[in-house]
Amino acid sequence: MTFRALLAPALISTVLSSAWILPAFAADARRAPTSGYQDWKAYLGGPEQIHYSRLNQINRGNVAKLEVAWTYETGHASKNSEIQCNPIVVDGVMYATTPKLRLIALDAATGKLKWSFDPNEGANPGRFRSRGVTYWNGRVFVAAKNWLFAVDAATGKPIKTFGTGGKIDLREGLGRDLKSVVITLTTPGVVYRDLLIVGSLVPEGLPSSPGDIRAYDLRTGKRRWAFHTVPRPGEPGYETWPKDAWTYTGGANSWAGMSLDENRGLVFVPTGSASFDFYGANRAGDNLYANSLIALKADTGERVWHYQTIRHDIWDRDLPSPPSLVTVLRDGKLIDAVTQITKSGFVYVFDREKGTPLFPIEERAAPPSDVDGEWTAKTQPLPLKPEPFARQTFTATDRNEKARQAVLEQLRGLRSGGQFIPPSFEGTVIFPGFDGGGEWGGSAFDPETGLLYVNSNEMAWILRLVPRAGVSPRMSGQALYARNCASCHRADFRGNPPEFPSLVDLAKRSTPQRAAEVIEKGAGRMPGFAHLLKPAIQAIAAYLLSGENTSVDVGVQAASPAEQKYVIDGYNKFLDPDGYPAVAPPWGTLNAINLDTGEYAWKIPFGEYPALVKEGVRNTGSENYGGAVVTSGGLLFIGATNFDNKFRAFDKLTGKLLWETTLPAAGNATPAMYQVNGRQYIVIAAGGGKSGAPSGGSYVAFALPRQ
Repeated sequence: MTFRALLAPALISTVLSSAWILPAFAADARRAPTSGYQDWKAYLGGPEQIHYSRLNQINRGNVAKLEVAWTYETGHASKNSEIQCNPIVVDGVMYATTPKLRLIALDAATGKLKWSFDPNEGANPGRFRSRGVTYWNGRVFVAAKNWLFAVDAATGKPIKTFGTGGKIDLREGLGRDLKSVVITLTTPGVVYRDLLIVGSLVPEGLPSSPGDIRAYDLRTGKRRWAFHTVPRPGEPGYETWPKDAWTYTGGANSWAGMSLDENRGLVFVPTGSASFDFYGANRAGDNLYANSLIALKADTGERVWHYQTIRHDIWDRDLPSPPSLVTVLRDGKLIDAVTQITKSGFVYVFDREKGTPLFPIEERAAPPSDVDGEWTAKTQPLPLKPEPFARQTFTATDRNEKARQAVLEQLRGLRSGGQFIPPSFEGTVIFPGFDGGGEWGGSAFDPETGLLYVNSNEMAWILRLVPRAGVSPRMSGQALYARNCASCHRADFRGNPPEFPSLVDLAKRSTPQRAAEVIEKGAGRMPGFAHLLKPAIQAIAAYLLSGENTSVDVGVQAASPAEQKYVIDGYNKFLDPDGYPAVAPPWGTLNAINLDTGEYAWKIPFGEYPALVKEGVRNTGSENYGGAVVTSGGLLFIGATNFDNKFRAFDKLTGKLLWETTLPAAGNATPAMYQVNGRQYIVIAAGGGKSGAPSGGSYVAFALPRQ
């Protein structure tokens, strides 16, 4: 099949015709909600995390008339910076974050700045992400590094009675030495009564921090409960780990966000993989509650039910987004359910109270690992319905013959075979890759139709294990870098920007003191290396900044179960010689799934590469980050696409493109929809910065022309 044949109408048109409508019984059972969903006071529109708005002033008939209502430029864009924030709007005021992690309050009708709060007090925060903030009773809660702040919504000043001087330290209460804990909060928590329930972002390598789920008193900042995702002695699931794993391993954290059923008092928590992501000899067993959807009692943290989607994850298959609280029609009756999308392209659907699957799930045999010391599960669970929204088999590109042959030649030296092929020394093709199918933008759900909308990435990556550099009492800066840093930043310092930044020419943007501080304390996904002696940290910094390769005494280091024998040789996208994905297109899709039946309503390629468009090649799809908003006006709004900077509106029933505009930078965020003084707006952050795309620093709001 040729590249152009892949873009044939049969692929890019809707699965069902534009005349598709819901069956009569479904239309009778499903009606537009008569209350709620008219404001955007919480992350992704509300605690259900369904990205839905009942506002319909903007609709199919007039969306083509949308125009820019206002733009707010933060002035904080820098190389590889991003804005992933989904703003919230309360009483006509918008609360959002900037690339420098400042909390801002804007007039939601004009975009005029009301106040700004800098949690870093003028210091450079480095490259951290914020996907949003939380509002409660006149307070706005925002995280920066390891701190959680409570800020007065009217003045932008810290509320001194919360924690210590207006903030709490997220490192506390984890049972580890604070100097060894690296933790932050990129996705806002959920509010239940007077509790703020949060997850965390912790390092994916070792040493790492525990991924406990915690609830804090919204008035005082006092911790009210904690759920241990790596169980401790006497707790259910402890038997699925080595007996002392809770003392040295980390991860199994909920970085992607949660959803809340307020009426039932249930919080639904998705978790990621245990650290280290790709080699688990020191954590033999299924590893509960990593890679699980967990239903907890919101007032106590007590587990109600859980489902583990991957046992003993060695592929970085974190559950990547908040679950969506939906309704599923069965036998003419609506069932309250919860859905969870995955990086591997599947949708799990469970009864909300019992955790019973509402579509069949099959246990499939999984191959063993031939890497010494590794343990793998014999079977893994995969839903039989809906069909995966991302392809499961790698097919080499046919963009042109030269690209295809180059990819096939490289493929001959790699392992490839779909889900669950273990990591290997020669290299294993991970497809869908580390950043998709589904990603942190999550799924949107339309309660009027029962359709679930998911945007998907179809990029392959190459996972290759290499021996970790050994340790001796005296080591050079280069040897210390190879042992502790090269698996993420590569031996040649090139990294994999922006997730793992390049360290080339680091001396131009850092000092030895600043570099040593980051090495010791960590930053973002990067763990801290406080366990290293000061001379070792300084030797790594000197090697990075000047190439100096001095040997220093590092002391005799006792063997630790946190030590891994193997690491990876970097985060490697599988690309063709021209830098395009090695897999055949589409490289990104937008999907509408009928949750009542498990069938697809429509599926289209999503995103384009401007350079290919100039060559007449369109509808290839592209990487995309950020979610959609579905409306009662018949629309699906989404930015997300990395390289074309487009913000689009589709007909929610058919997938037909009804409107698009070009943003100042890629809209790698989920938009927010709200109404002020009778006028409906939709706003999106134009932050860019993903996968080498240009960065931006603005929020852009759209509305219909004033009458």
